Amino acid sequence: MLPRDRVAAALEFRPPDSAPVEYHASPAGFLEHGEELRTLWLEHPDDFGPPGRFRVPDVSPGARTWRDAWGVQWREELFGAGGIPIARPLADWKAWNDFQTPPVPATAGKDFEADRTRARRHRERYFLKSGWVSLFELMHALRSFEDTLVDIAEDTPEINRLADRLTEHHLAQIDYWLQRGVDAIQFGDDFGTQTHLMLSPAMWRRFFKPRYELMIRRIRKGGASVFFHCCGNARGLLEDIAALGVDAIWPQLSVYDLDWLARFCRETRIAIALHPDRGELMIRSSPGQVDRYVRELAETFDVGRGGAWFYVEVDRGFPFENIVALTKAVSSLRNGVDRA
Repeated sequence: MLPRDRVAAALEFRPPDSAPVEYHASPAGFLEHGEELRTLWLEHPDDFGPPGRFRVPDVSPGARTWRDAWGVQWREELFGAGGIPIARPLADWKAWNDFQTPPVPATAGKDFEADRTRARRHRERYFLKSGWVSLFELMHALRSFEDTLVDIAEDTPEINRLADRLTEHHLAQIDYWLQRGVDAIQFGDDFGTQTHLMLSPAMWRRFFKPRYELMIRRIRKGGASVFFHCCGNARGLLEDIAALGVDAIWPQLSVYDLDWLARFCRETRIAIALHPDRGELMIRSSPGQVDRYVRELAETFDVGRGGAWFYVEVDRGFPFENIVALTKAVSSLRNGVDRA
């Protein structure tokens, strides 16, 4: 199988020729581990892009401040730590008349044709996932988290107007990706703490679900798959997310009963990205524990029958021997070798 066919098989719950894997180059992880990590991944390539595509960031590891395309000013104390908003364009609704969404790229012209050519060449061999479509997280970056939750609870005209504006922007961006060429478009909104949802399922269904439906319907009509990332314990929403027509989820595995989650994914035919815990496992465990965890994941989710793939992201603070153990455990499963 070509790498893109391997991923497609997993999404369709067909047995792939080997377990698919996706690498994500966390800037902080690559800054810390540098060429050593790049060489390791060159030796064990993934299915979402060509080997060697990752580069070590040429940046200072210290604090930085920046303003994003939405007008949110961020500050992080350590490069790659994510940052927190320190100035929000909609901290006061009086600023609404001056609020502008970023421009969406045009679907004509030299830049678009060049982008479409790059996408076509990528998809000749690799699976192409694009986007980070967010409503909730973007809303509480533009406006404080507390105010956003209160506004949603009170169903204010202002918060509905903002959500509709963001949905319109995302629909235009989705149209761009579909016309350029894409295999999947990814959503990313965290709705769970480590134990519970941040808002009630009823509130989520009233406010978020209709807007997701609009966007997901557009994507599926355009022939692309839908991925949904959601950290925290979102068990109370997973059936709704599946019912929206989402093809795959990327959850925080450490907050779920994995036997239950594996059954849920099989029963609903929603594929899953298996992302080993970046905290306790990858920072504090031994290489042997990492290896065993990967093999237990493969067995629990029965990756040989499709429906799952490994998502490997390296962050700051991972001992390099654990990174090697994670990468080689996944690689050996891909090659049909089981040392356990």
